[in-house]
Parts: sequence; C-alpha cells; structure tokens
Amino acid sequence: MTDNTGNHFSHIKKLTQIGAALSSEKNLDRLLEMIVDGARLLTHADGGTLYIMSDDESSLQFAIVQTSSLNIQMGGTSEKITWPPVPLQNSDGAFNYANVSAYAALSGEVVNIPDVYDAKGFNFEGTRHFDRNTGYRSQSMLVAPMRNHENTIIGVLQLINAQDPSTGKVIPFSPESQSMTESLASQAAVALTNNRLIHELQILLESFIKSIAAAIDEKSPYTGGHVRRVADLTMTIARRINEIKEGPFAAVSFNENELEELRLAAWLHDIGKITTPEHIVDKRSKLETIFNRMELLQMRFELLRRDHEIEKLRRGPIGEAKAAQDEPLIDEVTFSKDLEADYQFLLKTNEGHEAMTEEKLARLKQIAQREYFAEKQGHPLLNEDELQNLSIRQGTLSFEERNIINNHARVTYKMLSQLPFPKKLRHIADYAAAHHERMNGTGYPNGLSGDAISLQSRILALADVFEALTAKDRPYKKATTLSQSMKIIGFMVKDGHIDPDLFELFEKERIYRDYVRRELLPEQLDQDGI
Repeated sequence: MTDNTGNHFSHIKKLTQIGAALSSEKNLDRLLEMIVDGARLLTHADGGTLYIMSDDESSLQFAIVQTSSLNIQMGGTSEKITWPPVPLQNSDGAFNYANVSAYAALSGEVVNIPDVYDAKGFNFEGTRHFDRNTGYRSQSMLVAPMRNHENTIIGVLQLINAQDPSTGKVIPFSPESQSMTESLASQAAVALTNNRLIHELQILLESFIKSIAAAIDEKSPYTGGHVRRVADLTMTIARRINEIKEGPFAAVSFNENELEELRLAAWLHDIGKITTPEHIVDKRSKLETIFNRMELLQMRFELLRRDHEIEKLRRGPIGEAKAAQDEPLIDEVTFSKDLEADYQFLLKTNEGHEAMTEEKLARLKQIAQREYFAEKQGHPLLNEDELQNLSIRQGTLSFEERNIINNHARVTYKMLSQLPFPKKLRHIADYAAAHHERMNGTGYPNGLSGDAISLQSRILALADVFEALTAKDRPYKKATTLSQSMKIIGFMVKDGHIDPDLFELFEKERIYRDYVRRELLPEQLDQDGI
C-alpha cells in the first residue's frame, strides 16, 4: 500500500468519524464548534469561520470564528460574536458577489484561493484590515457552501491558511482538502438541519402543551395558573430528590430524559378537564349550575312574604279570624324573623364552607317543607334536586358531580395514550393520569396502591395536593395557611393517601420554601424561616 493510499484511507476514516460525531451531537453550540474543528483537522487549517444563513435568507450570520495562532475562539460555547452579518445584497439591491462568503452562498460554488492578496474579483478589504490590526497574514482560503438534504444552502464554511503538517508553512488548500471539505460541509449541513429540526419540534411540543394547559386554566378563571404551579413544584421536588445522598431516595437519580418526561406529565396532568363542564369545575356554591339557583330561593322567600300579607288581608284585623277553622296567624314580627333566619341558614349552607351535621340536615329538611304559591298552586320551597345539593355534607360538589370531576384522570390517560410520544417520553400518559391514585388503593382512576404507583406519579400527587390546599384563587374555599396545609397533608399521609417518605422529605427539607415565597399571600406564611 502506497503512502498516498494510506493517507487517503486515513482521511476517509477521519471524515467518517467526524460525520458520526456530528450526527450524535445534541447541543447546537457544540455542534457548530465541531463542524469547524473537524474541517480544520482534515485540512490542517489555522483558522475557520462558520456562517449561518439568516431566517429571511438576506444575510450570513457569524456563528463560529477560530484562529489557533492568534488564540481566537468566538461563538458556540465561547464568547458571543457581535460582528455585523454579511449581507447577500448591496444597498442598490444587487447581489453581493464581491464578498467571498456571500458569493459561495449565492452561487453554491466552492472557492479555493491560494493567496487572497493576489485574488481577483473579490473584495478582501476586511481581511486586510484584520491582518493590519492583528499582525496576521491571511493567505490561502477555502470557502464551501453548506447544502442540506433539500439542496438548500443553510450556511458557509470558510477555512483560512492551510498548513504543511511537517513544516507548519502556509500552503494552498489541495484538491483533496477541497473534496473532503465539501463532503464534510454536506454532512455538517444535514446534521445541523436535523439538530434544528429536533429543536424546533421540541419547541413546538412545548408550546402546544403549554397552550393546552393555558386553555384548561382559561376554561376555569378560578384555577388559572394551577397547571404551571403544579409543574413548577413537581420539578422542584424531583431535582431535590436527585441531590439526596441518604434515606429512602438515596438510590434515586432522574436523568435528563426522565426529568423532561416528568415535567411534561405535570404540564399535562389535567388535560382531561378539557371535557369537564365549566359549571362543575367552577361550582362556587351548592346550588350553582349555569347560574346560582339561590336567586330562585330568594324569589320564593319573597313569595312567602307575599302569601303572608295576602292571608293577613284576607282575615282582616289581626286576631279576628273569619272562620273558626282558620289556624292562628303568626304575627308579622315573628314571621319575618323566622323567615329571615331560614333564608340566612340556606345562604350559609349554600356556600359549602362548613360541614353539614345531622342537626343542620334536619333543619334543612324542615325548611324544604315550607310551601309557597305560584300560578294558584302550592309548591315545596325546595325541589328534590335543590334539597339534594344543599344536603352535600362537605364542599359544593354532589356525588355525581365529583365523579364527573374525577373522570378527568381517566380522560387524561385516554387522550395522552393516543399521542405518539418518542420512546424517551413514553410514560407521560401513565404519570399524568395517576396523580389522584392513593397509597392505600382508594384513589382513581385505577385504584393503584403502594409501589404500583410510580414515584413520578407520587411526586405529582403531592405537588397537586399542596398547590390545591395553598391556592389563593379558589372560589369555594379560603386561602389556607402553610401550617394548616402541612397539617392536612399529614392527616392524608396517616390515611394512606400520600407517600409518607416523600412527604417527610418535603417537610424536613422544606422543599416548598421558594415556592410559597413566590406564590402565597404574606398572611399564609405562618411558619418560621419562610
């Protein structure tokens, strides 16, 4: 095998290795640097510049600038380049063929110049200016356009001063160097396009997910920001677990893909609520449907007052009954007091802030038996549906309405499981749908228990409960203080709802500290050290 043949195979091997490295690099800044590093390695060039086509294809923007002999490293992971872009058109609208990099981008041709000081047809005043300021001597130059798989030029690779490997003397770029640079430029363009495409798809997915989350929050003005806050708190807990070196989570370490998977699951955990009726999601009082039916009760109480007045007029002077069978008429003061007391009781009951005791339920049933007259017919003060809703023992939701709310977890899984997430995000549907499962198996939608509930879902469940308890924007409850919220979650742990190890870490490490400072009202922060 001749030396030339050996060198040829060596160059092919290097080119293949560089191409493989470019294809696997995910970091865009590092990828840009690798393109120039690889080209300079193949051609023994002292310097290199990478230009990227602007989005509007009107100019070439500096991405990487390197010159080893001057110790220049700009762009990529190094200092930012502030130089103005190279325009592809002059002020008169003519194409900028005088600039060699612009020419390569416009014509799609490779330019190989042995000595720029002797070159004809190009304007190298900028190069000469650089040389005067730095003491450098620009000589050989190789400029190659970068075409992607669609044959579109997306950038330009420019190399300066090829060097003889044995002597270090500046020499022209050889035909072999030009051929390898063209090949590398093509591979680099494809790698760069793929990297951009992946990045753009990630941005698209991220934007779509946040748009869906915003739509859910907008659907209910009283839960605006809930999804964002849950996602924020979920990731705070997960990252803290990654830092723990002892205890039940010492062996747990979420990698970047797992963290991303959990983050997106948190953003999507309530997507099923998009099918939940607004009047149930926003049910501020027990009698609320598409409007608060307490207004109907107020009208009926006015009818009761009217009926009392009519009866009084029918009987004539107070105390003088027209017929012996008439029952004694309650005096005006007593009637008004009793009626107002019943109305105020219903008002308070309708709010749902207090638990309904047996005594309260008995009074409610008694009030329901009152009768008012409309269209010459007697009607019960409360119909069956109103009585059933006002009898809700805690909160504002009936059993049927709570089931409708709970169904959002099942819908969440149904929706997300149909999306073709990439392999690294394949558990999103499982994590998101299980945020209402309980350690004792009494949760929903699948009644999972213990270790059958993933740690990711347990984290999400804790974040969801903590956000719901401390939220200051719910119409059906007052903002709960931090200490009260922690006490309630403590009870939930004892009842087998929340992972005890997770809550212990959450409380001991005060993982919630930054969150509550940012999201809660000052009067809710009733713990020392917050």
